Amino acid sequence: MNYRMTALLASAAFTLAAGSAFAQTAPAPAAAPAPPAPPSLMPAMSASLAANGSPMSYDFGPLGNKVYVTGALTGIALTENNPVKGDFANQADIDNAQVIINKADGLVQYFVQVGAYSIPALATPYVKSGVATNANYGIVPQGYVKLQPTAAFSVEAGKLPTLIGAEYTFSYENLNIERGLLWGAEPAVSRGVQANYTQGPVAVSVSLNDGLYSNQYNTVSGLATWTVTPTDTLAFAGTGSTKYTGFSAANNQTLYNVMYTHTMGPWTFNPYFQYDTIPAYKSVGQLSDQTITSGALLVNYAFDSKSSLSGVSLPLRVEYESSTGFQAYNAYSVTFTPTYQYKIYFIRGEVSYVDANVAVFGVNGTEKSQTRGLVETGVLF
Repeated sequence: MNYRMTALLASAAFTLAAGSAFAQTAPAPAAAPAPPAPPSLMPAMSASLAANGSPMSYDFGPLGNKVYVTGALTGIALTENNPVKGDFANQADIDNAQVIINKADGLVQYFVQVGAYSIPALATPYVKSGVATNANYGIVPQGYVKLQPTAAFSVEAGKLPTLIGAEYTFSYENLNIERGLLWGAEPAVSRGVQANYTQGPVAVSVSLNDGLYSNQYNTVSGLATWTVTPTDTLAFAGTGSTKYTGFSAANNQTLYNVMYTHTMGPWTFNPYFQYDTIPAYKSVGQLSDQTITSGALLVNYAFDSKSSLSGVSLPLRVEYESSTGFQAYNAYSVTFTPTYQYKIYFIRGEVSYVDANVAVFGVNGTEKSQTRGLVETGVLF
């Protein structure tokens, strides 16, 4: 046995003996502190996919707190029957290629989302990201500066995510790949200013904005959320224009939501009700008043970490809406989106079905239903 091995054995023996002799008096070594969790980052996410729990961050020292850099790179494939004129029965696309920058604490905060995206939605043609990005909100679809003078109060201005509805704008934020029928009547991104106030279990936000991205700042939106219990949340939202504009008929709408969320172990239930009125405005083609009454139930079951199916969730959305007055119709939809996520990687499939009492699908507009199958996969870094 060489000298080095002998010394190592002697050292180990001394350590064991000392540990036994001083077991009652020597203090245990302090546990390493857990790394601080990042603050709540935008964009908001639903229950089926999770953002990166350890996002990249950069500390600029005296210039401010940490800046977090996250993003999404995802691809989509779609097949459908009864495509409308100009749509395709089979296609594939990069539906999200985005970088997201968050400064989420301190007096001055900001959020900037940069990149390409598509917005798949039920009962509408799929528009690829190369066209959809410029046709919707541009290469910076959301971005704002936020002043947070106190923990309870803040003001933000810029391109703001809507306060309306239970679904978000971009596919990876939602339980389902496609946005639903109710989402189709709601604003998604609006330019304007917004004030937020929280007092105990109640949070209130009020915004003056341009509605459906009209560049006419005459829409007021509000959201009040009451956290009733740790597992129950009730929210009321509303939006309406203060004067008529010629941008579009829907930009003159008044729309209300009542939304409830309940969690129960692996289950999440989110029923919500929507009431929408659009006044007659003949210069933009709205020949008479229209009222749209609709409701949706969003459900998700997520297998826990101890299950052999850990990382799997099963979102389901069921919707019904009815329109009276101008362009009256009834329609319902069912969407099922089995999802698997492992760390920052995910894959999910989707089957959706839409049925209406009027013919709106098919090349000649003679069909009343449409079925789609989709796959989406990518990384949330």
